Amino acid sequence: MCGIVGYVGDKSAVGIIVEGLKRLEYRGYDSAGIAVLHDGILEVRRAAGRIRTLEGILREQPVQGSLGIGHTRWATHGRPSDENAHPHTDCGGNLVVVHNGILENYVEIKARLAAEGHTFRSETDTEVLAHLIEHHLRATGRLDRAVKAACAEVTGSYAIGVVSTAAADRLVAAKHGAGSVVVGLGRGEMFIASDIPAILSHTRDVVILEDNEVAVVTAHGVELSTLEGEPVQREPVRIHWDPIMAEKGGYRHFMLKEIHEQPRAITDTFRGRIAPETGGIVLPDANLDPETVRGLQRVVFVACGTAYHAALLGRAMIERLAGLPAEADLASEFRYRDAIVGPETLVVAVSQSGETADTLGAVKAAREKGCPILAITNVVGSALAREATGVLYMHAGPEIGVASTKAFSTMIVAVYLLGLWLGRQRDAITVEDAKKRIHDLVEIPRLVEATLALDERIDALAKELCTARDFLYLGRGLQYPIALEGALKLKEISYIHAEGYAGGEMKHGPIALVTGELPVVALVPRDGSYERMLGNIEEVRARDGIVVAVCHAGDRTVAARASHLVEVPPCAELLAPLLTVVPLQLLAYHIAVRLGCDVDQPRNLAKSVTVE
Repeated sequence: MCGIVGYVGDKSAVGIIVEGLKRLEYRGYDSAGIAVLHDGILEVRRAAGRIRTLEGILREQPVQGSLGIGHTRWATHGRPSDENAHPHTDCGGNLVVVHNGILENYVEIKARLAAEGHTFRSETDTEVLAHLIEHHLRATGRLDRAVKAACAEVTGSYAIGVVSTAAADRLVAAKHGAGSVVVGLGRGEMFIASDIPAILSHTRDVVILEDNEVAVVTAHGVELSTLEGEPVQREPVRIHWDPIMAEKGGYRHFMLKEIHEQPRAITDTFRGRIAPETGGIVLPDANLDPETVRGLQRVVFVACGTAYHAALLGRAMIERLAGLPAEADLASEFRYRDAIVGPETLVVAVSQSGETADTLGAVKAAREKGCPILAITNVVGSALAREATGVLYMHAGPEIGVASTKAFSTMIVAVYLLGLWLGRQRDAITVEDAKKRIHDLVEIPRLVEATLALDERIDALAKELCTARDFLYLGRGLQYPIALEGALKLKEISYIHAEGYAGGEMKHGPIALVTGELPVVALVPRDGSYERMLGNIEEVRARDGIVVAVCHAGDRTVAARASHLVEVPPCAELLAPLLTVVPLQLLAYHIAVRLGCDVDQPRNLAKSVTVE
């Protein structure tokens, strides 16, 4: 996943583009570059490393102009290097391309162009696209036609921006498959970007490109058309995020800010969707008619990473609230296993960005079999939202930290709302039960706020545990996905090896790892698995393991058995994961900070995976 920003207008493009790239650095940060067109000359500056490296080069070798494009990269083809950084140029240096995605047939095209005399200077698939567009520009004489002709030749996924001296007043963008392109609408200036936060400080009105569309962007407007040349009319979308939401707001890191935003994000997810007086749930964009809902025989969740852990919770919620069999599948497995699904199977695709390649692939596979598709996503107009037959937006606001926190919590709330909605539609739960469960949900933001007050306590705990090189997380039932999520968070940002296990699997192998140096984080709220989790704790104690217990406040039984205690408020069992996950997020954060890790942009990771 990479970041793209472009500008055309009457201001200096450099500052606007670099500012936008900084907002997108969470999408990729192993190299960055910028190209600016001025007085018919196209100048390129690029470098391996973070955007600050590029800023240093720009101070030493400044460029100027009011039309330009920039890129921050997460490498897929070619190692991170100056040569492989975007933008990439054609032979004559009169055309540049930035690209997010993978071109599957670039090797064949590269061989053909090389035979025609083109010389390549990088290992990337993107440079091939620059040469291919140049090839077609010679034949057509128009940049938009050359882009369309080149896009028609390539296979794979792309979100691209193109600048050429042959069309000195415009940017051209195109999109197919994974990856997004938005065009920001200003007054006498226009923007393109691969994600909305890059341009929120300049405009809130955007046009979102669909697959196989091309945008020609000048300072005074945008023209959309298909690859075949058919004009496209589309109304702009107004984004209601406050630009301040994309800033750190006084916190040391975006991740910490986003952990502390969870009470607000949870509230925003259920706001306007619940009717506490009647027990009703309102999901107007689900686009599931009563006949389809009554005909459902099961629900299948597809997701990746953190979203998959939310899907595991969704499976339990659907079964308990809607009385429907439910499964949770890794999207990367579902899309290739020829799953037995059909119109009677509701497929729920969960993705914060809505651009995750495997999840999109799973959705397309399910649509081919006639399944209704509900997207749970955070990004308005994302590829997933457009592919699905219905959508449930999370309303978490921009999440900048690569390790997901508030998006995970809002995913849980979204699948809970879906379970309640299906349960009421199918008469699987009574009105009174629905009222009680809605009341339970309304209480959660306050309880999360109380749990966040543990921050200092968990920071002190992190000081004691940060020298450990391995962690084990244990949970049962609804807490098992939280054990997986807690281990993932620690791995992602601290680079400490951690594993999440179902408590019942303890004796089937993991118990061999327990020593006096191993912290074992045990999730022990008073639920249906409480007694069995106490047994797991005893197994760890018997082998001198370090027990870090997350339990309900005032639980003396657990306190007597734990080396370290983290107490969270009691709440409804189905919603308890929203509380028990918070200490695990904070623990991972504080350990990573103490180890000097880059919390917001951990190595080798990007915010969403838009290629396989």
